[in-house]
Amino acid sequence: MTDSPALAIFDLDGTLIDPAGSITGGIAHALKVHGLPVPDAATLSSMVGPPLLESLHRVADVPGEVLDAIVHTYRKRYISQGMAEGRPYPGIPDLLARLRSAGLWLAVATQKPQGLAEKLLRAHGLDQYFNSIHGAPDDETRPPAPDGKAGIVRAALTTNHAHPDRAVMIGDRRHDAAGAAACGIPCIGVAWGFAPEGEFAALDLAAVVVDAAELEDAIAVVLKTAAASPAPHAASTATAREGAAC
Repeated sequence: MTDSPALAIFDLDGTLIDPAGSITGGIAHALKVHGLPVPDAATLSSMVGPPLLESLHRVADVPGEVLDAIVHTYRKRYISQGMAEGRPYPGIPDLLARLRSAGLWLAVATQKPQGLAEKLLRAHGLDQYFNSIHGAPDDETRPPAPDGKAGIVRAALTTNHAHPDRAVMIGDRRHDAAGAAACGIPCIGVAWGFAPEGEFAALDLAAVVVDAAELEDAIAVVLKTAAASPAPHAASTATAREGAAC
């Protein structure tokens, strides 16, 4: 435990980077190209966060036989113009710099394909702040992992030799909270992302923050509290089971 770094794990789209419509616009573009109906704006926004294949199939009702073609059309547009349209949320670059200066280790855990996640962070100058970056497989024809985001969060913990008692997840959707809970770590929700109204209320979040300054304070409070909490073997049975999953 004493050698375990204090680790803050960040989601990407909706948490660090504002896609500025590049994701929802790209999905709409791909659906139009293939002659499929485009969902309303709220439905498109709800598709930001989960794996693209999952969102297209479950939310947009895209037939299985055209899924790969739509993903290809979407990614082609995203690489050519979508990444450049995004912007770091206000205060995020400075926050990451301060966290690193304070000695925290930082990681990214996203369901975006890992290669694209690395390119996006590099394009906006944020890659320099992270000890590791973790994403979904680059081959998007593969089905999503059965454990959702939990495996990606777990990879961040393992790579950085971080104990769950000294880690926190930061994200904007229920998938982030679920991945954190499966690994026995707290999750802070950011209100500037893509969570639909009422989603945070149904989650067991350590805090919900509205800007980078509040996030910095919340990370400090959560990690200090976590460091002082009982070790997993002294915790409740439910918490011990969650920690064992990592």
